[in-house]
Amino acid sequence: MDMTSLFDVSGKVAVVSGGSSGIGAMMARGLLENGAKVYITARKAERLMAMAEELSQYGECIAFPADMSRVEGIEAFAAQIAERESKIDILINNAGANWNAPLESFPEKGWDKVMDINIKSIFFAIQKFLPLLKAAGTSEAPARIVNIASINGIRNSGMTTYAYSASKSGVIHLTEHLGAELAPSGVNVNAIAPGLFPSNMTKELVESDAMTKWALGQIPHGRLGKPEDIAGTAIYLCSPASSWMTGQTIVLDGGMISTA
Repeated sequence: MDMTSLFDVSGKVAVVSGGSSGIGAMMARGLLENGAKVYITARKAERLMAMAEELSQYGECIAFPADMSRVEGIEAFAAQIAERESKIDILINNAGANWNAPLESFPEKGWDKVMDINIKSIFFAIQKFLPLLKAAGTSEAPARIVNIASINGIRNSGMTTYAYSASKSGVIHLTEHLGAELAPSGVNVNAIAPGLFPSNMTKELVESDAMTKWALGQIPHGRLGKPEDIAGTAIYLCSPASSWMTGQTIVLDGGMISTA
């Protein structure tokens, strides 16, 4: 056994949803810089193409716009990848949405939007990409699915983001369920539950000095997440180092929920 290649993802083909910004772009860059070929997708084409151009300085990055909240959009995206690749080694389900409203007035459209992108899209992306993943994976070298959950799927955030918390809790349970089911097919399924990272979703909090100060006071490490934090964890879950790990969720939050 050669332990110098435990974290090697070179030559792998990866698909990252929600790859146009935030932690999706961070993970895509990490994979690219370590030798993987990466397809990214997001709904807003202009932003997606700009990010693909930026990421292309690190490796081969190809972008296809897709609406991952709709099964038709997922099917079309999977078909585009299947036209180019006979297999994929890595699927990172990162696309996400949030909605903040009081309980008494929380709208159905907000609930449906969050559930459609945060949990429904993960299930159907796995379903549609499964043939390509099975084509790549073996019991010794499994293909990888990495679902992005949240620490707010584990604890009560105290915020009025009810659909977000419920959907992320669902991601964790779905990961456990499919981790056991797909392991015999040579596909590992794990998740990351991030804490506070700078992103479009956390923009209002991060850009407020008072809120940032409050948030940092809840994090034992005393800082926000960095690109290398999420990229390193994703690389671990996509590399030989985690070949025997499936159905698990890694909390990546600088110790935030450990203080609760």
